[in-house]
Amino acid sequence: MPATTSDLLLLADGRLPAGGHAHSGGLEQAVELGDVRDIATLEGFLDGLLRSNAGTAIAVAAAACAARIAGSDARLIELDVEESARTPSAALRVASRAQGRQLLRAAEAIWPEPGRVALPPLPHGPHLALAQGLAAARLDLSPLDAARLAAYAAISGPATAAVRLLGLDPFSVHGTVARVVRGAEPLLVAAADAAGDGAAALPCGAAPLIEIGAELHRVREIRMFAS
Repeated sequence: MPATTSDLLLLADGRLPAGGHAHSGGLEQAVELGDVRDIATLEGFLDGLLRSNAGTAIAVAAAACAARIAGSDARLIELDVEESARTPSAALRVASRAQGRQLLRAAEAIWPEPGRVALPPLPHGPHLALAQGLAAARLDLSPLDAARLAAYAAISGPATAAVRLLGLDPFSVHGTVARVVRGAEPLLVAAADAAGDGAAALPCGAAPLIEIGAELHRVREIRMFAS
């Protein structure tokens, strides 16, 4: 197995100590509202997520990987700004940056060479998608690899949360993940192909219920996940 393939698998592993296990990607609130109840509604949620909020993250991850390979800090800053503009929920922005900071910490610890990840000035740390692109570039992975990493991370977290929150059959849940990821391959290829386009051209899929749900979840007294 090529080393880069092994590294991509490790980056995508849910056991990577990058904090993803503490987040449900909006699934917990969707369960609370009754929008996700079973395998069928979970599949709809995951597919919709990839084609809305996560679609932006996928494009940012691919573009950030390309920008780091090209050595363009200015483009990384633009990507971070544009992703923030496409994330109206303050709760989701906070969760994204918390996971981004933790992912870079994990990448530096697991792959200590070539040292600290050099970041452009981002006072609150990078969004998760930006960090995924930076981590991919650090390991000589491609923008398409970064897009696949972002896509898998976006749906594997909610899928795992669904098992815990709803008691769904893990085999059925992972079968759902496989179907959704397979069906999203054209989206991932398109993100990689557009990795060098202007940051303002990033996709802007709207998911108002996820944004509203994130704010409702933030103020819940009892919750299992941070987001």
